[in-house]
Amino acid sequence: MSKKILIATASALVMGGATTAMAQDYATEDTGFYVGGGYTFLDVETEDDIGDNTNALTGRIGYQFTPNWSIEGEGTFGIDDGEFDYEGNEDDFDFDANNDGDIDDALIGTGDVGLDYQAAIFGRYTIPVNDRFDVFARAGYGFTEIDSTIELPDGSEVQVGGSENGPAFGAGAAFDVTESSSIRADYTRYEYDDANGDAGTISYEYKF
Repeated sequence: MSKKILIATASALVMGGATTAMAQDYATEDTGFYVGGGYTFLDVETEDDIGDNTNALTGRIGYQFTPNWSIEGEGTFGIDDGEFDYEGNEDDFDFDANNDGDIDDALIGTGDVGLDYQAAIFGRYTIPVNDRFDVFARAGYGFTEIDSTIELPDGSEVQVGGSENGPAFGAGAAFDVTESSSIRADYTRYEYDDANGDAGTISYEYKF
């Protein structure tokens, strides 16, 4: 066997081993637990047109099974209330605002809407664009507790709201700042029976 053939064979073995090692490193580096937290802008609206946007904080924990597939859970908690105008009728509150003897008249009021908390679980599919930038889509199920207060013409207040649950889905992107940390931005749509919501979140994520 000539020296050239020996060199070529050795080079092929070295490069093949390096490629295998890189593939193994990639398969193991992007797996395992991760946690994150950040800010969420949430817009909520019920079927009665009661709703507005509110600010919240979100925390996440997840597990990456492969470089593409992961499962994650998150909790979101409101930090302020949004204002809205309510248009309904007196019968909604069993309240005779103008003292005319019936409760069928239109009733206009102002109020505040806030998020008590929101919990959701998602399956996430990630597509690596390059070594530091990923895009992803996710789908799952969410539960939301909304608290609203409507001020009636006589100055009294009525609590409106409750809980909703249903499917949720969205998409986003993440940029690796270091090997173990990244900045992530995502959009999520919540589709409930009597309400829906749109959420935009930007967060910091740490991979163990």
